[in-house]
Amino acid sequence: MLNAGVHAPEVAERAGHTVATLLKTYAKCIDGQQESADKRVESALEDERSAGRLCGMRAEWPCRRRALTSFSLVRGPFPGRNRLGQTRGMRVGFAVPQSGPWATPANMRRVATRAEELGYHELWTYQRLLYPVGHPMGPTYRAVHDPLITLAHLSGVTGGIGLGVAVVNAYVPPVPLAKQLATLQTVAGGRLTAGIGLGWLPEEFTAAGVGMERRGRRGEEFVEVLRKAWRDDVVEHSGEFYQVPPAHIDPKPAPAPPRLLLGGTAEVALRRAARLADGWVSSSREDLSGIAGRVELIKAELAASGRDATGFRFVCRGVTQVRPGDEDRPLTGTYDKIRADVAGLAAHGVTDVFHDLNFDREIVTAGPEEAMRRAEEALEALAP
Repeated sequence: MLNAGVHAPEVAERAGHTVATLLKTYAKCIDGQQESADKRVESALEDERSAGRLCGMRAEWPCRRRALTSFSLVRGPFPGRNRLGQTRGMRVGFAVPQSGPWATPANMRRVATRAEELGYHELWTYQRLLYPVGHPMGPTYRAVHDPLITLAHLSGVTGGIGLGVAVVNAYVPPVPLAKQLATLQTVAGGRLTAGIGLGWLPEEFTAAGVGMERRGRRGEEFVEVLRKAWRDDVVEHSGEFYQVPPAHIDPKPAPAPPRLLLGGTAEVALRRAARLADGWVSSSREDLSGIAGRVELIKAELAASGRDATGFRFVCRGVTQVRPGDEDRPLTGTYDKIRADVAGLAAHGVTDVFHDLNFDREIVTAGPEEAMRRAEEALEALAP
């Protein structure tokens, strides 16, 4: 069943009763009956126009339909829980401006609202706590806005598009993070996907007051504390890395806990994601030529753990770089080449890809106006 509330806040201001009528009509559409649903909506439009409640919305309907169909409600990995985002085929998202001169609040809002209008499935952010002096990481990491505050801001200017962070690293304390994620999930209306990583930059661990040793085991316990904080009435934990005295950690995230992804490329990290998470997210340094093997390894581990792979998400951060000619690197080249690469990822079992222009040096070093011109062009050209 389609989620009929995706664009209600935006359109209701203009059309009130009309929107309620159209959304109720379109909600009757199921996969394979979209043409029939379109005819029913056109009939509803005529009824609304005859009743004097509609002025000139017919021309806008194809765009509105696309936005409405960008989400459906399907059964998630937890009993009784719905999840946003399942469509026929690949789910396509877009990262908001977060690094460099183009990462202004106005540009963030513009990309977020335009992505929602175009039918993208999620907006994405990432974390970089600091940039060590003299480090060769490059401009993508030089000045990065906080990922969760960015998403909280954008949740207030969007109505139904998903909100994802890939990733927050497990050198932050898990209980304060659990509280932040729970609140963000609630104020955003259940749209949050939270990616958790182990971290790899020593200076960030030093600044956070956490050691880098045994990061894998720390990460597993980190996830355990998050789950307890979101689930248990009385939260209590006594582990190797974290201690939580018996306490209430409320309110719980509503309508359900955020969907949880784990990152990593090593075999042990892939198996950890299969055992503990709702999905896996690739890193910006992922070798996409080998992603099919990683997907299969995770699926095998899911089966071995007795978990159903149907609702598990395989999310690819797309280091998308638009260029005048095609290049060997995946997701780099002309728009036709990039779209073909996305189709190839879907064929390898990837369920989600999001285009992240923050990892294009040409974007993050350009002036804000030029970067946004190119970003808006890409938004249009790569829309699902």
